[in-house]
Amino acid sequence: MPFLVIGLSHRSSPVTVRERFAFSEAALPEALEKLRHDTGAAEAVILSTCNRVEIYAVMESPEQEAAAQLRQFLMDYHQSREPLNDALYCHADCRGLEHLFQVACGLDSMVLGETEILGQLKKAYDTALRLKHTGGRLNKIFQKAFNVAKQIRTETNIQRGSVSVSSVAVELAEKIFSSLADHPVLVLGAGEAGEKTARALLSRGARTLLVSNRSHEKAAALALELGGRAIRFEDWAAEFPGIDIVISSTAAPHYILDRARLEALMKARKNRPILMVDIAVPRDIDPEAKCLENVYLYNIDDLQEIAAACLRQRQDEIARCESLIRDKARALLLSAPARFAAGSNLAAGNT
Repeated sequence: MPFLVIGLSHRSSPVTVRERFAFSEAALPEALEKLRHDTGAAEAVILSTCNRVEIYAVMESPEQEAAAQLRQFLMDYHQSREPLNDALYCHADCRGLEHLFQVACGLDSMVLGETEILGQLKKAYDTALRLKHTGGRLNKIFQKAFNVAKQIRTETNIQRGSVSVSSVAVELAEKIFSSLADHPVLVLGAGEAGEKTARALLSRGARTLLVSNRSHEKAAALALELGGRAIRFEDWAAEFPGIDIVISSTAAPHYILDRARLEALMKARKNRPILMVDIAVPRDIDPEAKCLENVYLYNIDDLQEIAAACLRQRQDEIARCESLIRDKARALLLSAPARFAAGSNLAAGNT
């Protein structure tokens, strides 16, 4: 039975494509059940983050047929009829293992070496494990991926410098405002991304922090922990005139702020400059908003420019990490040679 990885990421597609295929956390149990029913997958894990949507599966069918089944599932589940062309990639067996290990280590991330993806990968695996969608093969594969990630972190310098999307977002804020101390911050969304960004802002000198979330209790708990102030989600617009930085990372399926509404809010703040970092996928803020005067709007893909600077700092470590990953993938193959083929890449056009 082949092990396959199929998906799309920031390397293969822009956020306008990725957001169409994102799975919400609440939808994962039903999606995993449907995935196995529709494709006949023996085991499966679904990873959905700001930068990637990937399925890791042990399939009953031969490689080519299995890849086509997984591709069709993605298209049908998200009711997409537009061709993905090169946006969708598929890796089998040995190459699939190497890809998973690279993802776990942050080597395939927008910010090279970032650590958030490992936590997201563990959460995706734990969800599938809890719902009994994994078995001996995926359990062994994912445990090995987590071990490799730990070894990479301890034996290389791949994480030197900014190591998360949140910290890069804060660096962007510091490029707009030389000091964060006198610029109030509003964090929309009290999930993991919002929390990490809030902590990063405070560590860089932010003094005034407002947190808003659809669950006010969750916003209040985070605000209390961080020394900020919670506001009800329906009331955040009233605070807008006094805000200079907005970090938005809700799980809303549609824009929470469109151009027309932002235009009215900007008038209330007398068109003072505002930085808005939309790290949600699907996006929270209408991209047309960046056309407004004194609105500096950046989405998750826009952070690539800052990430590139981090990449240059770590180039020397990439070869070491990739060599280690290849060795670990081959060792796993040799431990169970009958379960894996030599490995291959399945071109999107062949799935």
